[in-house]
Amino acid sequence: MSADSLAHGKHAHLQTGIGVDTPADTVVHAVDDIEEYDNRLPNWWLLTFYATIIFSVGYFFHYQMLGGEGTISSYEREMQPVWAAEAARLRAAGAVTPQMLTALARDQSIVSQGRALFATNCASCHAANGGGGIGPNLTDSAWIHGGAADRIYRTITTGVTNKGMPAWGAQLGADRVQAITAFVLTMKNTNVPGGRAAQGTPE
Repeated sequence: MSADSLAHGKHAHLQTGIGVDTPADTVVHAVDDIEEYDNRLPNWWLLTFYATIIFSVGYFFHYQMLGGEGTISSYEREMQPVWAAEAARLRAAGAVTPQMLTALARDQSIVSQGRALFATNCASCHAANGGGGIGPNLTDSAWIHGGAADRIYRTITTGVTNKGMPAWGAQLGADRVQAITAFVLTMKNTNVPGGRAAQGTPE
């Protein structure tokens, strides 16, 4: 059998193997006796391709336009009982540590309490969204008195009287100050629009 016959047989097999309905081959490129055919794609491939387009449109509208729950939000929701238990365990231990305060910042019930306390006691100086006013912006990466969890807790507790920051520890008590600290930690690096210019040292 000649090489041309083998090549023709190979081309014919490729043509019939994908279910082409046209009786004649259509060559779109030919280089060094290598021919590229314009073959019709299989129906199953086309249906899969069109289905992915339809799925992508639905996916976009669900997650981007309608605010559907994403994987991160889903993970955080499912982990809430675990984080709440961890926060309660560390709080019961008594010591106010960066680890404990960070755990509180993942407990949505404590963060919600801190948000309400912030609105009542802190928003007049730092703005309701934390972007700053009389007081500094709490949503950027720069901190005057330290942005670590324990430093924020200490600043809220003892205040900075020479800068007009009251000592809230005596008025609110440790648990409420911890809740405010947890809320402030969730605002870090969110950079709300219209916030006051950064002050202090970036962390």
